[in-house]
Amino acid sequence: MNRLALTLTLLLGGAALAQTAPATPTTPAAPAQTAPAQPAPAATPAASQDPAAVVARIGGETVTLAEFDRDFRQAVARVVNGQGAPFEESLLEEFAPARADYLKQYVRERATYQLARVANKPDAAALDAQVAEARAGFPTDEAFAEALGQRGYANVADFRAALERQTVVRAYLDTLQKRFTFGDSVVGGFYNLNRASFNRPGEACVKHILVPTKAEADAVTAQLAAGGDFAKIAQEKSQDPGSAAQGGDLGCINSGDTVAAFDQASFNGPLNVPQTVQTEFGWHVLIVTKRTQAGTLPLAEAAPLIRQQLAGDAAQKYLDAQLTRLAPQSFPELVTVAAPAAAPAPAPTTAPSQP
Repeated sequence: MNRLALTLTLLLGGAALAQTAPATPTTPAAPAQTAPAQPAPAATPAASQDPAAVVARIGGETVTLAEFDRDFRQAVARVVNGQGAPFEESLLEEFAPARADYLKQYVRERATYQLARVANKPDAAALDAQVAEARAGFPTDEAFAEALGQRGYANVADFRAALERQTVVRAYLDTLQKRFTFGDSVVGGFYNLNRASFNRPGEACVKHILVPTKAEADAVTAQLAAGGDFAKIAQEKSQDPGSAAQGGDLGCINSGDTVAAFDQASFNGPLNVPQTVQTEFGWHVLIVTKRTQAGTLPLAEAAPLIRQQLAGDAAQKYLDAQLTRLAPQSFPELVTVAAPAAAPAPAPTTAPSQP
C-alpha cells in the first residue's frame, strides 16, 4: 500500500463511536518508484481561497473553509503521528486528495458536536487544568509550542478548542450508551452465536522511548538503571509524538502490529526489563509490562464487552437518526485541490544532417 492509500485508509477510517488507542510503530510502506522527471508545478489552489467560504451547513449553523482547514490539518497530524512521525506542512499537499472525502466525515463529527453541546456544557476549569497538565510535561513554552505544532495545532488556543470538542462529544456519547441496557439472556445468546469472535490473539503491553542514536538509547537505559522515571524520560526525550505525551505508553499490541524487530522484542523478550531495539524509526528503549496468551475469552470476561457493543450499536442507530434530522449539507468542490498540471514534454531533437 502506498503512502497516499494508507493515508486515505487511516484518515477516513474513524467511526463516531470508535475509541482510539495510543499509536504503535507500523511498517512503513515502500514509496512508488518513478523515473526521473522535471519538478512538478505547485498544485492548483482550492476552488475558493476565502477562509470565510461556507463549505457545509448543519442545522442552522455553517462551517467555513478556515474551520475545515484547521481540522484537516489536525487529522493529517494524527495520521502521521500514528506512524511515529511529526507533522510537517508539506504533508498537507501530499494528502490533499483526501480533502473532499474527509469533509463528509468532518461534517458528521461537527453535527455530533452540535448535538453534544446541547446536552453537555464544557467545564472551563477542567479544560484549563488539562492544558496546564499537558504544558507541565515540557521544560519551556517554546518546547510545548513545538510539540503542539508536531500534532497539527497552530497554538495553545487551537489545542484547547480541540480538547473541548473531544470532551463534550465523549460525554455525550457515553450518556447515549448508558441509556441502553441488556440482560444476561441477551448477552449469553450473543456470546453463543458469536463465540468464534471471542478468540483472542496474544497481546503484549509495551511502553517505549524512541531516540535517534544508539548512544542516546544507552544513555536512557543508564538513566533507568539509576532509578529514572520512565514516563518522565519519555515525555522529555522520546521522538514518538504519538506516545511521548502518555509517558511512552503504547497500550497492548498484537503480534504483527509493529515492525519485525519491535515485535520480536515485545513478544519474546523479558518482562519488565529495558530492551534496546533498532528499527527504521530509530532506537527504541522498550519495556514489556504484561503479556496475555492466545485463547477464547470466557463469558464472564466477554459479558462487559458484549454489553458495551450492544449499547454502542443501539446508541449509533439513535445518533444516526438525530444526525439525519439536522439535514447536513456539504460542498466538496470548495475544499478540493486540483491535481498539478502535467509538465510540458521536452521538444524532440534531431541529429544534424550530413553535408
